[in-house]
Amino acid sequence: MADLTENTDIREIVRERYAAAANRISEGTTGCGCGPTESGFSCCTDADLRTTDAEGKEVYGAALYGDEASGATTASVQASLGCGVPTAVADLHEGETVLDLGSGAGADVLISARRVGPTGRAIGLDMTDEMLSLAHQNAAEAGVENVEFVKGHIEDVPLPDSSVDVVISNCVINLSADKPQVIREVARVLKPGGRFAVSDVIADPDMDEATRVDMVQWTGCVAGALTEKEFTDALTAAGLTDIEIRPTHRVHSHAASAVVRARKP
Repeated sequence: MADLTENTDIREIVRERYAAAANRISEGTTGCGCGPTESGFSCCTDADLRTTDAEGKEVYGAALYGDEASGATTASVQASLGCGVPTAVADLHEGETVLDLGSGAGADVLISARRVGPTGRAIGLDMTDEMLSLAHQNAAEAGVENVEFVKGHIEDVPLPDSSVDVVISNCVINLSADKPQVIREVARVLKPGGRFAVSDVIADPDMDEATRVDMVQWTGCVAGALTEKEFTDALTAAGLTDIEIRPTHRVHSHAASAVVRARKP
């Protein structure tokens, strides 16, 4: 077990993991990347961290997309490391501007771009050069022009106030060391009446402290997760309303994937 300490650079550990994942994808392999990294952390090293449920169904990645995958390239969907499909619950409309936090290889951006049409715009934000490179390749292959991929951090979104209609994300907010700040940034960039619709991991209230401080599981989308109450409190504090948190499937003995939605008044 690799413990989280006050000196741990969470952002760099997460960046390293996703850069390594992008490199594996470029080499023609996928998955969460078991094995050591330069910092000694990886995913898939704990028996509690599920890639399939009790019935053998995948709980992360491409298998979750189903018909939604038709809006993106095969490569972008196969590269997904997410725990859900936010575009399936975002209710996107023609002409809207959509922001995807932690857009990875671009699957959700490409799906969004087709939903909002040529009069709309889909923006992907990611901090990892390797993932951004994959996203540009996938957008070029898809022939989609109403997309933009921006390098930056989800705690400091490089977009103007009130500039997007919808914010989506797929199992990324839980990776941040400052999730309330992420939610505040969501509220800032959303237009009045704008929507928040993400898939994320929600921790059980009784998640044990050992799991919470385990860095391996942090980069595996578990230890950094908020509880339902904590997520609700962060959304409320940021001024968002009409909050809905709906679990979809278990991903860990102490956590579940959930759809989280809210609205800016």
